[in-house]
Amino acid sequence: MNTATQDNRNVVTLVIQHKARAESLALYEAWLKRAVSTARQQPGHLDVNVIRPDGGGCHFTTVVRFADADLLQGWVNSAERLALVNEVLPLLEDGDHTQVHDDPEFWFTPPSTTTAQPPRWKQALLTYLVICPMTMVIPQLLAPLFARFPQLGGPVIGNLIVNLFVILPVVFYIMPWVTRRCANWLRG
Repeated sequence: MNTATQDNRNVVTLVIQHKARAESLALYEAWLKRAVSTARQQPGHLDVNVIRPDGGGCHFTTVVRFADADLLQGWVNSAERLALVNEVLPLLEDGDHTQVHDDPEFWFTPPSTTTAQPPRWKQALLTYLVICPMTMVIPQLLAPLFARFPQLGGPVIGNLIVNLFVILPVVFYIMPWVTRRCANWLRG
């Protein structure tokens, strides 16, 4: 099996939830900037997103993706992360809460356990609205490649290539971005 395909299949997500003390918000933001920068330097790190609170709140959710569970666990258990956590604890009201997700439905998992998961029809509609344009645009963008190298444009290989160029951006970039932008609608 191709190593890149295997790595993509094993992607795991670490969700970190913090409630910063109101009086420590500026210190927490400075700490968060350093923590994100440190996480980005770790082996296997893919991306990180910080979901900031609405309207001056203090609840922060940080979503960190790693290439596989072992690399994520290495980061979680590292001396660097433990030092960062010990440093931030006095700035938090309720400690450092982490969860690991390895399922694709994580796109739709709410950041709080008190929030219900969005209705399936909303998940399906949002996914459709993301996938549909991609399946129309990507084949057009790849048409010159297939014209130049006809052996790549066959029914099996061509579909595999098109699907690769649809699925990877959807999983790693587009769906996380879209679900953050549509969070209020998904919850409503």
